[in-house]
Amino acid sequence: MAGTIVAVFWAILVSFLAVVLVRLAQTLRATTRLVAEVTEQAVPLLADASATVRSAQTQLDKVDAIASDVQEVTSNASALSTTVASTFGGPLVKVAAFGYGVRQALGRRTAPEPEPEPARGRSSVRRTVIVGRTVPSARGRKRDRRNPRGQKD
Repeated sequence: MAGTIVAVFWAILVSFLAVVLVRLAQTLRATTRLVAEVTEQAVPLLADASATVRSAQTQLDKVDAIASDVQEVTSNASALSTTVASTFGGPLVKVAAFGYGVRQALGRRTAPEPEPEPARGRSSVRRTVIVGRTVPSARGRKRDRRNPRGQKD
């Protein structure tokens, strides 16, 4: 009887292990199939990724070339700006100043100079005081101007 019980337990154990092994075999087949499918899909994806990386590297090389060209153009424009400013800047300022002077001269020539209004209780002749002396105004007169030491201003 003990032998029969051991044989039954042994048969149950073997059948249980057989079911486990069958399920394990099915899992391994499914895993193998999944790995094969992933490999089939991964190889083209890796090839596409490699092509994309190569294309990006080509584009980066082009952008680098463009950036260096832009840097060269910028330095050339800066040099040109400096050259133009130094070449034409001084003469243009002089021409503008001359034009301003001519306009001022023509404006004074065409517009009459307003006469100063006499102050209340004072004479209408304007006088300038220099170091305690009163001298007539030199406005409107053309003569050599000399400082108190007798030298020309």
